Amino acid sequence: MIELLPDREKQVLRKRAEAPVAEIACNKASAAGSVSQRACVFCGSRVVLYPVADALHVVHGPIGCAAYTWDIRGSLSSGPQLYRHSFSTDLQEMDVIYGGEKKLEAALLELIAHHRPKAAFIYSTCIVGLIGDDVSAVCRRVSEKTGIPVLGVHSEGFKGTKKDGYKAACEALSKLVGTGDTRDIGPYAINILGEFNLAGEAWIIRDYYRRMGLDVVATLTGDARIEDIRRAHGAKLNLVQCSGSMTNLAKMMERDYGIPYKRVSYFGIEDVSAALYEAAKFFPQDPGILERTQDLVRQEVAAIHPQLQHFKRKLVGKRAAIYVGGSFKAFSLIRILRLLGMETSVVGSQTGDADDYRQLQEICDPGTIIVDDSNPLELAKFCLEKDVDLFIGGVKERPIAYKLGIGFCDHNHERKEPLAGFVGMVNFAKEVYASVASPVWQFAPRRARRANISTPLPPA
Repeated sequence: MIELLPDREKQVLRKRAEAPVAEIACNKASAAGSVSQRACVFCGSRVVLYPVADALHVVHGPIGCAAYTWDIRGSLSSGPQLYRHSFSTDLQEMDVIYGGEKKLEAALLELIAHHRPKAAFIYSTCIVGLIGDDVSAVCRRVSEKTGIPVLGVHSEGFKGTKKDGYKAACEALSKLVGTGDTRDIGPYAINILGEFNLAGEAWIIRDYYRRMGLDVVATLTGDARIEDIRRAHGAKLNLVQCSGSMTNLAKMMERDYGIPYKRVSYFGIEDVSAALYEAAKFFPQDPGILERTQDLVRQEVAAIHPQLQHFKRKLVGKRAAIYVGGSFKAFSLIRILRLLGMETSVVGSQTGDADDYRQLQEICDPGTIIVDDSNPLELAKFCLEKDVDLFIGGVKERPIAYKLGIGFCDHNHERKEPLAGFVGMVNFAKEVYASVASPVWQFAPRRARRANISTPLPPA
């Protein structure tokens, strides 16, 4: 048993049966000493912008910050590979004393001349905020000299949380949107926001919309191209998957160009079907779009239903914990697990807001622990208390699960198989089945005790 830090007590609640929806504290700085699972502002900006494949990405700061590269959060490209390079100004002691603006400008001119990118994103790190380099001024000068957009991303790590990094990234993207030619964009055009193509999901989703008869102008930012981003204002609708990262940009585009947006999810049968229908119903002037969508959903569900039933037979009654970056993904995961016969015992997020947590309470079962901005000690305690069989999270949660002898599924940065769309539902169900049903867990000490199995220690 552990006691919560006093500053954390209002960020954890247990859903009570037939009790009114309770408020949970959120949207606040991490409590000192809690060892938050959150990342910094710089990290938030990088995960949003890094998948722009034909842009130059330059970290202005010490070399350590440049360790956060494409390899930390994979994103596939169907063409350019420039985004897979990590460039840094590698600020040293004398740069900190005298400033790094000249070094940044020289580096940009050299890199742009060599790589010929369509645009450049310059990320400010903590040290840049402390010494006061005018990154925006450097970007303007380099843009005038080179003729390409050079965009400063004000992502000093100490300015807030990962969510503030999302906002900085959206502000940089908004400077590109509206600068391209939209004359060849048809009347049934959409943008996909908040899809980062970690394992090819963007290609799957774009194909669904193609089969429905809709054109995708831009995917922001998975497998993105600068020219597509510049003409994204020609779309008629924005569909926002990762609401935490891209809602700011959707609101900017609604304000500046009158493009409405809808929050959707492409994870799980229920949510991907709803996302496709949302888009189809937005264009009632062409009834054929809705008809093609109905045929698509019917065919895809019929194809995967037998496989899901096979996995479900082994998963009924199993319990899971979920801890993800954005809470909108958690909604989908709860519904997916329920479809597979599993219970969600613990659920939390790093960046959820009050409305997100109200919705979580509405769809969770009584007794579920709901947590905002948790830490490893809390997560471990809740997993043990609920005796969960599976932990769904990201790279930072994997060690927690394995140390406790709990199956783990990565639903974040490091996965190599697509989990979105109907095919993604099968991939995820297969991974959950393989993780939960593996016989190896009977040898984990706590499982062995529960099953009354003797597990002698290996010889020294």
